[in-house]
Amino acid sequence: MSEFKCGPGDWVEVEYVLLEPFERAAGLPEDTAAQPLRAWVKGFALAGGMIGDEIEVETHSGRHVRGHLSAIAPGYTHTFGTPPAEIAGIGRDARARVTAYRAKGEADGASLGEPPLPNGPEAGE
Repeated sequence: MSEFKCGPGDWVEVEYVLLEPFERAAGLPEDTAAQPLRAWVKGFALAGGMIGDEIEVETHSGRHVRGHLSAIAPGYTHTFGTPPAEIAGIGRDARARVTAYRAKGEADGASLGEPPLPNGPEAGE
């Protein structure tokens, strides 16, 4: 395997066109509607090829997909984006509140463990 050539069994990514511009739904913005809808799929190459060549891959789920080789040994680059400032500190805030709650309970002499069981019949009754 090189930077531009893959062999059978290599982990690769292929790109293919799902819908041509004339097949796309009505109501899309003009600049979007003018472009084909593309998909990128990762899988194991069933034959060797160079970047840009059309090859077939087998995905982890066993699907066979044909497309143009776009990457060799691709990683995963997706993210959930930048966290909103409003939620970035939630974990720290929650821990501080729990710590304060526990400290208050200990200061009041209360046990914050399991609540006491209600009075019930004694053994042997």
